[in-house]
Amino acid sequence: MVLRRRRADRDGKFGANRAQRAIIDIGSNTVRLVVYGGSPRAPIVLLNEKVIARLGHEIGETGRLADDAIDIAMRGLERYALILKELAISDVEVVATAAARDAENGPEFLEQVRQLGLSPRLLSGKDEARISAMGVIGAFPGAAGVVADLGGGSLELVRIENGGCGVGTTLPLGTLRLPELRITKPGEVKKSANQMLKAAGWDAAVGGNLYLVGGTWRAMAVYAMQQQSHSLSDPHGLEVGREEIQAISAEIAAATPDELRAIPRISSQRSQTMPDAAALLLALLKRLDPDKVVFSSWGLREGLLFDRLEDFARQQDPLLAGMAVFAGLHGCPPTLAARVAAWTVGAIPASRPGLERLRLAATMLALASMQTEPNIRTEQAVEWALQKRWIGLAAHERAMLAAAISANGNHTDLDPRISELASPEAIDDAVCWGLSIRLCRRLGGLSRATFESTRLAIEDGKLVLKLEESHAPLFGVPNEKDLRLLGDQLGLEYLAEIVPDFSVAATPVPDPVPGMAAL
Repeated sequence: MVLRRRRADRDGKFGANRAQRAIIDIGSNTVRLVVYGGSPRAPIVLLNEKVIARLGHEIGETGRLADDAIDIAMRGLERYALILKELAISDVEVVATAAARDAENGPEFLEQVRQLGLSPRLLSGKDEARISAMGVIGAFPGAAGVVADLGGGSLELVRIENGGCGVGTTLPLGTLRLPELRITKPGEVKKSANQMLKAAGWDAAVGGNLYLVGGTWRAMAVYAMQQQSHSLSDPHGLEVGREEIQAISAEIAAATPDELRAIPRISSQRSQTMPDAAALLLALLKRLDPDKVVFSSWGLREGLLFDRLEDFARQQDPLLAGMAVFAGLHGCPPTLAARVAAWTVGAIPASRPGLERLRLAATMLALASMQTEPNIRTEQAVEWALQKRWIGLAAHERAMLAAAISANGNHTDLDPRISELASPEAIDDAVCWGLSIRLCRRLGGLSRATFESTRLAIEDGKLVLKLEESHAPLFGVPNEKDLRLLGDQLGLEYLAEIVPDFSVAATPVPDPVPGMAAL
């Protein structure tokens, strides 16, 4: 008992990144366990394991889940149940989708699952579509268009707009069923899918984006990134224009699994399903005529988590929510980052307002980077910015984070990937942020005096650092250089001014950075 209590106390000290909740997704192709930690608004994956059971493989022929598939699934589920028990995770949601829904012996299979102490919920096709759509809404605030979730047993389609979604449609067009439509060539998949989409009423332009959810779609995103020599590695959030994705889909539909398998980061399993999925996507593009496609790693499982959040939590900025937890675990409390962001706002030119959420995120990440070894901190933090999965962050915004981090470390030779992803104007702005952060943290060691006895502002076309007379010695030789670097970047004259003291009326503290209060 004492050992258990000590272990619980120890685990509790890991804070928000400890395992908090889990999803078991019993799909037509895989049975997956995902354990989440981090912010409820921007959860991070701590454990992700799947068993390829292919529960839906024989449903088209026999109408039943195959006995060997059930055995593989149950072996995996028994393991998952034990892991969750050992991790003491009680917040567990178990869902079953198309295979268990469509199979004659689906109820018997789910009863076996219950015998393990799990409580599976059988989702209807409409529920599955709606929850997958909620995952996309959570990942892309303001998303509008159609979500297409491609699983092993079915394809779910649902319209989304203004933070809500319409009634979903389920079609028997999952990756395990698409080969049934292909008698001799992939073109027949496109033709059959076209007919099904038209019959289901999906025959008009979506007036927005097509959001693609599912492992096979993401493999296609990896293919597209390889073709583009893309600077980033995460397919989540990749946007591809209408004409380009049509050309890529045609290439994949005509390729063989062996050709696709030879491409880095495309697995043998995905290479088998990609040609048919590409033919299906061609049909969707023809029917829905989207502005562009957006690949999402958030879908059903993340939708389950997002769907149960209170309204106020859903309204949180997912980038800031995730960044606050990450930075906090790396030695930068969000409140400290907010104070630094408020102090540095005085050096943001009035002609370039906005981007406050991004500037705050850059501040968090830059300060967190200072907790690591000097010889690796900038390089490591740039990789955090560019490659870590952040929710609600576009590619050019990643580059801006990386530029700010580099400037904070006084690295003016920026990583070439940064200039590939963002405009020179955006990079200039981000470098200003980084140099401002550098000046702030080095001026007073981020002590209370930094924020109470100094101010930074642009006045009469000059960059002015004001210091109370009692703390004038804070302005040393290194800070003079930091002030000069920032002034040069802004194209302004710079000076340090000593004042008797600050009064709230004469020199107000800047308002808190917008978005911080909601974290």
